[in-house]
Amino acid sequence: MAIPGTTESKSRREVLQALGMLAASGAFSSLESARALGQSGRVPAGIRFGVQLNAFPIDPKRFETFTATLEQVKQIGYQGFEAGFRFLSEQFAAPEMARHSIERTGLTFFGIHIFFANNLYDPTTRIAAASVYEPVARGGAALGAKHLILSGAPAENADQLKAKIDALNTAGRFALATGITVAYHNHWWEFESKIGEIEALYTQTDPGLVHFVLDAGHAFHGGTDVPAFIRAHSERIVGFHLRDFKNDQYVELGTGDFPLHQVAATIEQIGWKGWVENEEERADHSQGGEKVIAPAFKAMKEAFTS
Repeated sequence: MAIPGTTESKSRREVLQALGMLAASGAFSSLESARALGQSGRVPAGIRFGVQLNAFPIDPKRFETFTATLEQVKQIGYQGFEAGFRFLSEQFAAPEMARHSIERTGLTFFGIHIFFANNLYDPTTRIAAASVYEPVARGGAALGAKHLILSGAPAENADQLKAKIDALNTAGRFALATGITVAYHNHWWEFESKIGEIEALYTQTDPGLVHFVLDAGHAFHGGTDVPAFIRAHSERIVGFHLRDFKNDQYVELGTGDFPLHQVAATIEQIGWKGWVENEEERADHSQGGEKVIAPAFKAMKEAFTS
């Protein structure tokens, strides 16, 4: 039983409040539908569904908003999550209680993600500076994260590309020493690169040090044949991000042009196992929470069970 005034008690109150807001907004039916679907249907063995939490208005200064979000995510049917490092940086100094709270949800902490605007990355390596990723790697590992997920700015020439590859290997080596593994997360610009950046990252980084979270939505947006890319590079991929586009705008997963069912079929056909996450970003930075991740879960589950 929760003690009044504790984080657990606050989390439960916030969940109830959130569900009340969903009912009032008409989104409750989507949540109920997703939950029911999560309890039925058979997903291919080894496929697990996660969600990137940037769809939620989490306050980094109030850890109870983070745990309340996890409770909501679990209710929908997700098995794990990925979180931006800013959501958890306040917990790095004393991670024990926060880790216990996360583990108590039963959700897997798939990854802690460092992402900036492109002009804020190290101008030489095109990824976060070591002074940034080292404390995040240590903090993420202490909180139970499986992967340190790094995004980066596009390499503009061969020298920058080589520096980026070397920096990812260095980050991967450091992360392994802390008990976490590095996974690089792409945007569309790596696929639009005039110098073949995405192929170089996948073929020239050390496979023992650097893994990949393939953002299949961004790859599609960058003009790539996503199923073909998955078949060519599946051994380096530890997770997928799924997102959808319509007329170059983010839309709800399953409602745009992204070939969701074809991607799901490809993943199943090659026998790939791992985490498939939805990421419901919006261009206006709105954070719809359950209203966007519940329908996305339903679309994912239908694609992988059809």
